[in-house]
Amino acid sequence: MTRTGTRRERNWWGWGFADARIDPDAIVGHARATFGFGGADGVEDPVALADIALPAPRLDVSAIKNASVDHLDRLHHSFGKSYLDTIRAFRGTVDHAVDAVAHPADERELEAVLEWAGAHNAAVIPFGGGTSVVGGVQPRVPDRFDGTLSVDLSRMSRLLELDEHSRSALIQAGACGPVLEDQLRAHGLTLRFFPQSFELSTLGGWIATRAGGHFATARTHIDDLVESVRAITPVGAWESRRLPGSGAGVSPDRMLLGSEGTLGIITQAWMRVQPRPAHRASEAVRFSSFAAGAEAVRAIAQSGLTPANLRLLDELEALQTGAGDGTHAVLVLGFESTAVEVEVDDDLRRGLSLCRAHGGVYEQAPRGAGSSGGAVDTWRDAFLAMPYLRDAMLRCGVLSDTFETAITWERFPAFHEAVTGAVRAALGEPCRVSCRFTHVYPDGPAPYYTVIAPARRGDEVAQWWEMKRAASDAITAAGATITHHHAVGRDHRPWYDVQRPDVFASALAGAKAAVDPRGLLNPGVLLD
Repeated sequence: MTRTGTRRERNWWGWGFADARIDPDAIVGHARATFGFGGADGVEDPVALADIALPAPRLDVSAIKNASVDHLDRLHHSFGKSYLDTIRAFRGTVDHAVDAVAHPADERELEAVLEWAGAHNAAVIPFGGGTSVVGGVQPRVPDRFDGTLSVDLSRMSRLLELDEHSRSALIQAGACGPVLEDQLRAHGLTLRFFPQSFELSTLGGWIATRAGGHFATARTHIDDLVESVRAITPVGAWESRRLPGSGAGVSPDRMLLGSEGTLGIITQAWMRVQPRPAHRASEAVRFSSFAAGAEAVRAIAQSGLTPANLRLLDELEALQTGAGDGTHAVLVLGFESTAVEVEVDDDLRRGLSLCRAHGGVYEQAPRGAGSSGGAVDTWRDAFLAMPYLRDAMLRCGVLSDTFETAITWERFPAFHEAVTGAVRAALGEPCRVSCRFTHVYPDGPAPYYTVIAPARRGDEVAQWWEMKRAASDAITAAGATITHHHAVGRDHRPWYDVQRPDVFASALAGAKAAVDPRGLLNPGVLLD
């Protein structure tokens, strides 16, 4: 979190940095022209920061090194970045507040924090970049605790060791995307992991939530890049061996991947890195319908090609992002290579050939390494601005949010109709539901839905839950996953409990009891 110095100031109520916020007056006209609503009751301003009162801290953290009860520090760590978090912060509604924030500089300080928390009956919520959109860092904890302590890992952000021979790097968990990449760039390397939250989210957060990166096929999740993980638990450290692969029983890495801070606080990891890309080529392909585009995407995914980008946008999504005019679906198809000797134009030609076979149309043949079409660039810029745009639309009285999932190909057409229909029925007209594929596998896509509707000002929380329950119920009923890469947190718990087998839930509870017998770590996430 920014305090002093030259670092950029974080937006305290919404996404990202204060100097990157989008002026709502600049997008009101676009919203009305595209959706037919927005700004009817004017642009609303957030409550003044000085007017937000927090309850007095219940914890005396004077004995903890680098701990804080500063008002802004506590407020910043009491919210994630979901629509619910944002609307509550915007209105100054702090239903739950952390009592203090610890900023450990190393593992010894972290161990001392956990020991102190155990002695003082304090719930501990690990905090990376604070970008959770599923309630993962919200201090909604059981009443049996005497207070809540947020543990911010941002001071642990260094590249500790580099093995260029094996292309592996030991990186501390608190490194956010830009800090991590800047340190690797000095060696001509990259982790090649770029989630939409890249500028703020951290390596530890990516591992704890099994985050998905920008790349659409092959190594889609952070899981694929982890070589070894180390975590600190209330009963000791947990560290796996560095190995390219292993068949030795249940993987200790896999237990920490997706554990969301409940089985230990991740402090560092050996990660698989690679040279920075030497060649890129991409093209935007138009299809007469989203369904036709989906069949082309399936053909590419099952062909053995592994495009870096295989994003299919439906007609409305293409219009909203400026990648199309709303009359056709758009596929953003791109390839890249890290080897100077291996160009990607042939791969792009093969992918485009499959698109043509399914009715795809594009402007021109590949133009050489590093090429990209106008629609590709437009979509990429819109993709990076989406979280900021959500906040601007909130101020214009527009509810804008997303949810994502994954399902097998044979079930997708019926699933898509059921989910979009459920959301429209829950919100009523006028409401817009668009879809894009963020990640694609040979056996199915990961559809990502954007929901836009006139907000019921003052009642947005209830309105959002009506939409969220309808969408989540439809997802679960169809046999899809409640989340592909946004994690479970507290918001997805009811549907995660349905998705996972009961026997597995008992096994997970047993693991939790072994490493965290007092249940201090992120209570309410994954487990009661």
